[in-house]
Amino acid sequence: MIITVDGPAAAGKGTLSRVLAEKYGLAYFDTGMVYRAVGLEMALLGKNLNDEAEALKIADSLTFSKMNELSANPDFRSALGGKNASIVSAYPSVRASLLKMQQDFSKHPVFADGTPAKGAIYDGRDTGTVVCPQADIKFFVTASPEVRAERRFKEFQAKGEKISYEEVLADVKARDARDMNRAVAPMKPAADAVILDTSNDTIEDVLRRAVEIIESRKQK
Repeated sequence: MIITVDGPAAAGKGTLSRVLAEKYGLAYFDTGMVYRAVGLEMALLGKNLNDEAEALKIADSLTFSKMNELSANPDFRSALGGKNASIVSAYPSVRASLLKMQQDFSKHPVFADGTPAKGAIYDGRDTGTVVCPQADIKFFVTASPEVRAERRFKEFQAKGEKISYEEVLADVKARDARDMNRAVAPMKPAADAVILDTSNDTIEDVLRRAVEIIESRKQK
């Protein structure tokens, strides 16, 4: 079983994806990690993030083991890491380079320890439209920019990062604009995706609805 969970940053798709992966015994693949890995590697090597050719070189050499190694870096999930990921993910050549890695995972999904899995949960922005359009079930998780910015702001505060709510909100809106207006694979719900708005719902409410949908599809 392949399930895709798309949506903008801080909408709650990661939390939902991880809970569903555990509940149904599926591998979890955060597709945004590949872009964070490329963006972080460029920063660590002192490369210009606005240089698509340099970004492509990093993307072409990226492996799953390297991606996991980079994910241990404190900047991987930082505000800077997210901004860098959004920039490099807008390059068509970079997206094309990393797409095969993402698609191949659905053919032979594995858990973090390398053992085979019976399916996978894809967490990203275009998994239902581009990476796995053949997925059995597709969700699109969203929330208002203000709500998402507040969630992300609290995350940064908990990490001790010095950034204002206004800066986070501006970054959220800028990332949305880039993701929705990029020429290749713009962020949007798949035609057959179920929309889940988390602006006013708890994760328990959203999870309950998602499980109901999954169970109803499994019975068909």
